[in-house]
Amino acid sequence: MHDDSSIEMKTSVFRERVLVFRSTAILCFVIPALTWSAWNGPASAQAESFDSAADTSSPRATLVSFIDSFNEFYRLISELDYYDRDGQLYRHLGMRVLDCIDTTGLPAYAEQDRASEVAVCLKEILDRVEIPDFEQIPDAEAIERMGGIEKYPRYRLPGTRITIARVDAGPQKYEYLFSPGTVDRAVDYFESIRSRPYRASGPATTPDLYRWYMSAPGHPAIARVIRGLPDRIRYDHWMGMTVWKWPGVALLILVSAFLMALAYRLQVYFSRWTSQTRPLLHCLTVLFPVAAMLVPLWASDVADRYLTLRGFPLYVFGFIAMAISILGAVVVAFVGCNRVAEAIIANPHVNPKGLNAQLIRITAKLVSVLLSMVVMLIGGQYLGIPVATLLASAGIGGIAIALGAQDTLRTLFGTVMLMADKPFRVGERVIFKTYDGVVEDIGLRSTRIRLLTGNQVSVPNDELSRSDIENVGRRSCIRRVGDIHLPLETPRARLEQAVDIIREQLDDHEGMDPEFPPRVHLTELGPTAFSIRFIYWYHPPEYWDYLAFSERFNFAVFERFEAEGIPFCVPQRLLPVRSDGDPAAFELHVQDQRESNGTEHRTSN
Repeated sequence: MHDDSSIEMKTSVFRERVLVFRSTAILCFVIPALTWSAWNGPASAQAESFDSAADTSSPRATLVSFIDSFNEFYRLISELDYYDRDGQLYRHLGMRVLDCIDTTGLPAYAEQDRASEVAVCLKEILDRVEIPDFEQIPDAEAIERMGGIEKYPRYRLPGTRITIARVDAGPQKYEYLFSPGTVDRAVDYFESIRSRPYRASGPATTPDLYRWYMSAPGHPAIARVIRGLPDRIRYDHWMGMTVWKWPGVALLILVSAFLMALAYRLQVYFSRWTSQTRPLLHCLTVLFPVAAMLVPLWASDVADRYLTLRGFPLYVFGFIAMAISILGAVVVAFVGCNRVAEAIIANPHVNPKGLNAQLIRITAKLVSVLLSMVVMLIGGQYLGIPVATLLASAGIGGIAIALGAQDTLRTLFGTVMLMADKPFRVGERVIFKTYDGVVEDIGLRSTRIRLLTGNQVSVPNDELSRSDIENVGRRSCIRRVGDIHLPLETPRARLEQAVDIIREQLDDHEGMDPEFPPRVHLTELGPTAFSIRFIYWYHPPEYWDYLAFSERFNFAVFERFEAEGIPFCVPQRLLPVRSDGDPAAFELHVQDQRESNGTEHRTSN
């Protein structure tokens, strides 16, 4: 009995679980389906009449489409305490309303938001002023009777400053829209008549539409949070924005600043980590500045979509966010071009210290400057600055820069000349005027040279391009020319023996190139000594190895001369002496044979 009751209990529990599972399935699938049908079925039926674009073929059609679309929109939002941007019918009605607004004078970054605010203000104005019977407003047939669209450019609503004008250019040509002048003064016009009561006759009105527009959030979760707040916080404004939105804006700014700082810090960290060993990953670090550039755009979208900023605060926030994003794009241009240049220089066929590498770096900098200028021009246009103004400013700024930076431009052209001629590269030793040292860096403005004394000197590139430069680093060998002097009383046999000894020491010497054999000759039969000249070329041109070989050669010659008893000539010094035994004063005349005018230099002693 106990077992039967246990089995029966387990069976009962199993049946209850099956029933719960079936009920859950109904709740999870059937009820949402019914809800979707109930919500979207009527909405879809209603959307059929509002799915198409607004009729703007005449002033009457524009006004009727504007008022009817807004009234239907108001009927939907009156049931919600937030703005459902994802609802299909909301989007259709919103687009029909905006179809009636001429947005040609609005900046691109805030075009839709500004047009939405203007539309709400126009609807509030129309709800407070007397509207004539629609039959009294010209329609398409009436305009045709008046001579056609060309003969009827505008219609002003009686007793108001609202004008519906014909568009004469652009994609909405020959449509009748609320004129740019009406759009510009709509907000101020609404504030001036806001205290008036709503009219009691004519088309339906939308009470407190502007209040809902300024205070409603853009997400149901946010709506639930602010639903329990006092009306003073939900609806009152401070500095043009609803009070409850200020904490959200502050938090959004802090999060955006943190994300941008994090992106740039990560870019610096990974750039240092990958710059030498991982060129491909080093190129990918440009993604961090790209992410930082997108953060302000994301913040602007959150402020508009979820916090529903309106009016002047939204324009300021959007303008600043777009300006920061444009500056971020400039950073991306510089970083991206630098990464591409470094990736090319990392190729084994490119000498990282050569002029080609320097030319690649300079070209990348110039390209980044050009891209930055393009970004600034396009971004300025998007922010509402006319292209003509931007180009004129760029032209005037270019002239001012050209006049004020003549030396800089001259140096830049000198840099281009150095890159084209390539007289030296980084790491090579050069002799320029009084400077003798190794090239450390070739920049856009100057070249840095580390002198043999250890000091560093910066020479403007234009001065280098106009001067003679001796490139010691590119010599193929080191040439030595030396003279050995023997006394005049040295016999001929000893002279021949001395020449043979020197030739023997240089025969197939270290660093000899067969194409440059050493030369040893008796060259001078002077008044004071015989001169034996020797010439040899040391390959490769390693200076310290050359000095070591020269030292060994000198000691070897000295040892052989000493063993053979061949004396070196001792320098003679002549000192005139007076009869009393004291050194006599004398006057030395030196004739400079290099001077064409035969200038005589005198030194008295």
